[in-house]
Amino acid sequence: MTRLSGMTGFGRADGADGDWSWSVEARSVNGRNLEVRFRGPPGFDNLERLAKASAQGRLSRGQVTLGVQAKRSEAVASLKVNEAILARYLVLANQLAEEGATPPSADGLLALRGVLEAPEDADDIEARGPLEAAIAAAIDQALDALKISREREGEQLLPVITGFVDRIEHLVAAAETEAAAQVEAIRDRFTRRISELAPDAPGLEERIFLEAAALATKADVREELDRLTAHVASARTLLQQPPAGRKLDFLMQEFMREANTLCSKSATTALTGIGLELKAVIEQLREQVQNVE
Repeated sequence: MTRLSGMTGFGRADGADGDWSWSVEARSVNGRNLEVRFRGPPGFDNLERLAKASAQGRLSRGQVTLGVQAKRSEAVASLKVNEAILARYLVLANQLAEEGATPPSADGLLALRGVLEAPEDADDIEARGPLEAAIAAAIDQALDALKISREREGEQLLPVITGFVDRIEHLVAAAETEAAAQVEAIRDRFTRRISELAPDAPGLEERIFLEAAALATKADVREELDRLTAHVASARTLLQQPPAGRKLDFLMQEFMREANTLCSKSATTALTGIGLELKAVIEQLREQVQNVE
């Protein structure tokens, strides 16, 4: 079963082969879409394509930074002696020795510029393929570690988000109870006002009934409450079917739209209070959903 995942995490992998060693670090933070940034060593241009493909195969959202460092040891065995330059230095050294100068030492000759040189790049091309593959494998390992790190964040987010969804469900139930009393409250309020303004008007009772019914229709919040109930069910389903961050983002907008309409239609102080609390909880839930992949 796919686990809920956050978007913040870290992964690292190290490796070595011959006189080469490398380290890979993968980091990620929240992001609306998947964005992969790569920094690698010179001469390994193909790694960026491999790294981005690997990230896209594992992650769906977040700003991901992949950093690869690779270095070659400076062992003497990896260096070559330029015999032509050395021979020219020896000729000059012998001429100076004949004139009374101290004969050159081996370490002194090797320290002269151009005598020791790194292997030509052309010599490295043959070995570059296996080396690049080994570093690419380390990138995969670092991304796997990053994914595990993000899943751990998801484990921490799940009970928090579920708690907010439970609270919304409780508030919707309270709103349904309060909304049921709105019609009577509207009728009583309208009756008092009409009676104060026109206590002896003919057909007063019928007019009160018709006006109260019209007001009750405008204040009917059953559709909003039904949609909020459906959104609660959708949120629970999405939490069990990750990655669902984008869908949850959209669902938060729908939650808030219904809560705003509920407040605007409210005819009682109690229902307005429930609506305002509902909006506050939805906003808290939205902030947590921003962390979900």
